[in-house]
Amino acid sequence: MPHNAFYAQSGGVTAVINASAAGVIAEAKAHPETIGTLYAGRDGIVGALTEELIDISTESESDLAALLHTPSGAFGSCRYKLKSLDEHRAQYERLIEVFKAHDIRYFFYNGGGDSQDTANKVSQLSEKMGFPITCIGIPKTMDNDLPITDCSPGFGSVAKYAAVSMLEASFDVASMQRTSTKVFVMEVMGRHAGWVAAATGLARDERGLGPDIILFPEVHLNQERFLQKVDEAVAERGFCMIAVSEGAKDAEGEFLSSSGNVDAFGHAQLGGVAPAVVEMIKQHGGYKCHWAVCDYLQRAARHISSQTDVDQAEAVGRAAVRFAVEGHNAVMPVIVRRSDNPYQWDIDKAPLAEVANVEKGLPRNFISEDGFHITQAARDYLTPLIEGEAYPPYQGGLPDYRPLKKSVVPKKLPAFDQL
Repeated sequence: MPHNAFYAQSGGVTAVINASAAGVIAEAKAHPETIGTLYAGRDGIVGALTEELIDISTESESDLAALLHTPSGAFGSCRYKLKSLDEHRAQYERLIEVFKAHDIRYFFYNGGGDSQDTANKVSQLSEKMGFPITCIGIPKTMDNDLPITDCSPGFGSVAKYAAVSMLEASFDVASMQRTSTKVFVMEVMGRHAGWVAAATGLARDERGLGPDIILFPEVHLNQERFLQKVDEAVAERGFCMIAVSEGAKDAEGEFLSSSGNVDAFGHAQLGGVAPAVVEMIKQHGGYKCHWAVCDYLQRAARHISSQTDVDQAEAVGRAAVRFAVEGHNAVMPVIVRRSDNPYQWDIDKAPLAEVANVEKGLPRNFISEDGFHITQAARDYLTPLIEGEAYPPYQGGLPDYRPLKKSVVPKKLPAFDQL
């Protein structure tokens, strides 16, 4: 007898998270003997707590097909971390109650390390409460910091965006450096892991452009040596290009720029490191500087997504459903790299307990000896992830992105007020 399933998107969205949703939807339809109705949470896990369940079957086939090329979280996402079982068991019990009321026996949670932790806890508690739920995590994070998996869907596209943006900005600055900007600083995402910053290094090739300096969270800043590198670049070619991760740290290991606040997950909120770096440079050399913060643009840029990333995002969505149907529980599909060139990969699985709340930083052998650039090992790893163009269809000169109707099914339980 088939049972219903629930899919939710979590955390910061990516250009390809909806491709994972498309994979889940397509594979669920291929197993009608096991999976009945597939619901999605309106605004992620919050939709489960508030019993706002979207009936995916009410969406048109054309709009669902467009998920493959539409950015952001089509069903809504959230930055909402469930408390520990000891702190707030009621939240987890509420999830089980909602799932029980709608005969949901399969839970697919598309997110990063915190999300995998939630899926793992729901699996454990549901068993204890006598209503076992098969919980499968689906990897997603543009930060590329999930362990075990070779890469995280969402990263390849933001890496491509960052590298292309740095390359194009280099052409711009090079053309004006004689009478205008001498130093350009581009800030990219990456709180504790410098994967996106490292990707900008791919723009440094035989054309002689791209970043002269990359500032990683993994390398504490030697300010004197950094400013010397800036001077050297300006003296050598007339200008200096810098990529900086939002989580870059000073010599003492403190964030170069922090707002002093924390987000819903308890992470420090960072206040913009690019202007802080520019101010440091201006005080040192008086160069004319410009800075840019990629911010949401980098993770929303579906128009320049990597085909590799789209393919992998869809593949882990499909694999999540297959693993559930095969009887696996509390696991996450992971990407396994078989070779760099030609790039070959396939899908395996890892226990959620080994993925939850574990961050994978940039390996030291990916960072140059002086700490300011990437190595050939990093290039070998990164290059395949940004390859292939996956342009969306266009209409009227703009991408043909499709919003969903997100029709919610009638509620069966009392309102929940313990968010």
